[in-house]
Amino acid sequence: MVRIISKEEIAPHVFSMVVQAPLIAKKARPGQFLILMVHEKGERIPLTIADYDREKGTIRMVFEVVGKTTAMLSKVKEGEELFSLVGPLGIPSEIANYGTVVVVGGGIGVAPVYPIARELKAAGNRVIGIIGARTKGLLIMEDEMRKVTDRLLVTTDDGSYGRRGFVTGPLAELLRSGEPVKKIWAIGPAVMMKAVCEVTKPYGVETITSLNATMLDGTGMCGTCRVSVAGQTKFACVDGPEFNGHLVDWVEFINRLSRYREQERLAYELYKSSGG
Repeated sequence: MVRIISKEEIAPHVFSMVVQAPLIAKKARPGQFLILMVHEKGERIPLTIADYDREKGTIRMVFEVVGKTTAMLSKVKEGEELFSLVGPLGIPSEIANYGTVVVVGGGIGVAPVYPIARELKAAGNRVIGIIGARTKGLLIMEDEMRKVTDRLLVTTDDGSYGRRGFVTGPLAELLRSGEPVKKIWAIGPAVMMKAVCEVTKPYGVETITSLNATMLDGTGMCGTCRVSVAGQTKFACVDGPEFNGHLVDWVEFINRLSRYREQERLAYELYKSSGG
């Protein structure tokens, strides 16, 4: 059992949850993820690590309510317990002193970008951050990102805050300006990561993306998280979740994300109609 230390709604339907998990916190590194179960008969879902505190033995997760299990998770109260939490899973981000780097976070993707930016800054890099959301009210973790970046650019689709448009706009301008960017991380919706890679590919700047594939066991056994990278089959859970986005088959990946959309919709509707 994993005890919940704190839970906060940081944007509409977006929650930050801190849990007591000292063994995981001791080993967690940027780019890795967890798999949790809310209760004994619940499904297993992956969530990327948004932060960790080795001294306190805590892990922070940020999630959006998009279906039955995340809705159930949002209703668990402080002091209560989750049935299980497994991690850290996946290969950590490659942190080194590259020079000037850019981290791009879209929507919930800002959460997993944050520890990456923090560790890149600690490694001596000049870190430029670009974060975006559909509207001002959905923008998360801006204050945290400002503390770990040398420069932070903010966009909203509707122009309600920061620059109007998508994260690809300021990124393209940075690259056109001749900014000596050595490496880029981009995390967010699949279509956003694909768009970022289309912007960066002509400049030859390695662009690391985190693939939020459908997962079950998280250990490479079930194969449901398979992705095509450079023409080879990889498993996001054990070979990733980070891959060079220029080598990812984005059409296949996006299509695979929608495989169980109808079943997920039905499960959520039944959950809501039953009063949760």
